[in-house]
Amino acid sequence: MLSKFIVSGITAIFFLSAATGDPITIPLPTGWPAPQYDNARNPLTAAGIALGRRLFYEPLLSRDSTVSCSNCHLSFTAFTHVDHALSHGINDRIGTRNSPALMNLAWSRSYMWDGAVNHLDMQALAPISNPAEMDFNIQGVAERLKAAEDYRGMFEKAFGSGEITGERILKALAQFELTLVSANSRYDRVTAGKDTFTVQEKNGYELFLKHCNSCHTEPLFTNYQFENNGLKPDTILNDQGRAGISGNPADELKFKVPTLRNIEISYPYMHDGRFKRLKDVLNHYTDGIEDSPTLSPLLKDKIQLGSREKTDLTAFLLTLTDREFLFNPEFRPPAPK
Repeated sequence: MLSKFIVSGITAIFFLSAATGDPITIPLPTGWPAPQYDNARNPLTAAGIALGRRLFYEPLLSRDSTVSCSNCHLSFTAFTHVDHALSHGINDRIGTRNSPALMNLAWSRSYMWDGAVNHLDMQALAPISNPAEMDFNIQGVAERLKAAEDYRGMFEKAFGSGEITGERILKALAQFELTLVSANSRYDRVTAGKDTFTVQEKNGYELFLKHCNSCHTEPLFTNYQFENNGLKPDTILNDQGRAGISGNPADELKFKVPTLRNIEISYPYMHDGRFKRLKDVLNHYTDGIEDSPTLSPLLKDKIQLGSREKTDLTAFLLTLTDREFLFNPEFRPPAPK
């Protein structure tokens, strides 16, 4: 069941679970497109979200019970890691990509840097089974949770029975992740008429619209497409990007365009975490673009930005930081049972 109403000036989607009748509100900010996620097969409930939150922080999901989803996706850093370029898994194994920030996932049609997963309900299978991350399997996770003290009761509240299955685990994780909506940055308050940009931020916004908005399209600050942004190929990782999934040479070195929301604190940047500062990113786009057959047509012409313009553009990007999202207590680890 789905209906819309206004809450504090924000249009919201109202999900109602047929199993429990618990109403859950997921904000749909004014002017945003409709979410891509269809909740018909996974209606949100308070109990389902609580279970997903518990599972997100549960190390039992990894083979040696040392790594949870939160190890690479920290709530106060926009649900990514900032202390190393590439993700780390069990036994301190090093992955091949930087962990993407998690927010506004209901609007995405695909997940991972290469779009290898096309549904949020299936996404967690990738890190759980990846040898460099959790190195486990969903069946093993289900068996462990059956033996845990209090999970059966949580599954009963969320799904109407205490049966613990891989499908339910994945759906609960998706329910929690769907609540990770970031829509209250200073930029959002300005667009809502509740705040104003400084002169520097306004100049930066105009530069953004001219040079960046085609790929990092507002209000979500991504177009959810795959682009080759001119990075020099890493000869050690030898990452093909989207082509590794599609098998299409036209997708070589193309990666999913990340959102710029909360970019201030979601460093390091790019799929391999090669840039630690926003300054490095801007310098890449003005002076580091490497031409190749699959380079985005939008980057064929050199971007001209002086030092003052880069400062102004950075000032605007900082207005995308949503501190309410970063420090939301509902996103933190649940209290121990």
